[in-house]
Amino acid sequence: MKKKLLLIILDGVPYRNWRRLFGNLEGWVDSGDARVWKMRAVLPSISASCYASIHTGVAPQEHGCTGNGNVFRLKQKDVFAQVRAAGGVTGAVAHSFWSEFFNRHPFDYVRDVEYDEPDSDTINHGRFHTMTGYGHTNQMTPSDVDLFASLTNLCLRFGLDYGMLHTCTLDSMGHRFFHDCQEMDHSCAVMDEMLAPFIPKWRAAGYDIIVTADHGQDERGHHGGRGPLQQEAALYYFGNAEGPSEDTVIDQLQLAPTMLSLMGAPIADTMKAKPFLR
Repeated sequence: MKKKLLLIILDGVPYRNWRRLFGNLEGWVDSGDARVWKMRAVLPSISASCYASIHTGVAPQEHGCTGNGNVFRLKQKDVFAQVRAAGGVTGAVAHSFWSEFFNRHPFDYVRDVEYDEPDSDTINHGRFHTMTGYGHTNQMTPSDVDLFASLTNLCLRFGLDYGMLHTCTLDSMGHRFFHDCQEMDHSCAVMDEMLAPFIPKWRAAGYDIIVTADHGQDERGHHGGRGPLQQEAALYYFGNAEGPSEDTVIDQLQLAPTMLSLMGAPIADTMKAKPFLR
């Protein structure tokens, strides 16, 4: 592989809260160690639909996932499969939807919560959680430090060429408190502080890193539709690839071909958007 890459997805954070509250990420932008752009999610700007689009590079109207209640094994080629086709090793630490989209559906709590399958043509090393019982007063999300550590563990043990991490903590908190409040200010700052020590570890291990969200959230804790708060998130990139001017708005469909281009893996014919890093 040309590069090793980690994609970190912090679910449900609007652009304005990235730029206002993630002091460590913004500090690396100021120091020149990272670059940041605005990214606009697909429609519907709902979690599962965005997950599917991030990794297939096609819109929900093509892949067919219309929301969180419509999750199935996708037919389109995806980032995991393309990295495997190039001989790379893949891993994911994420919500179970990711396993269902890109590995097996339906999700089996025993079989799929943790697996190591070197011969898989998609995800070789999976660590998944379901958030079963989630609701307004029950967050049911694992500690984000544990998730960051699990990804690091997979990188060190198995030499991942591509690793993806997804956490729902801030999305869940946002649905409960909405994003314009003291509780969310604190939650975003805590996430930033927990993530920060892992960035230099991953960079020292030879990884380029992309940190972003699947979508935003509006002033009523909603997303799924159109509008800057619902659709727009920040995208931070740590690495030496060339990118567009800072005022460029990245289309979410550009993520899949961009990541494959960075790693030197083949871009699927179905991924029509142009890479934004080179």
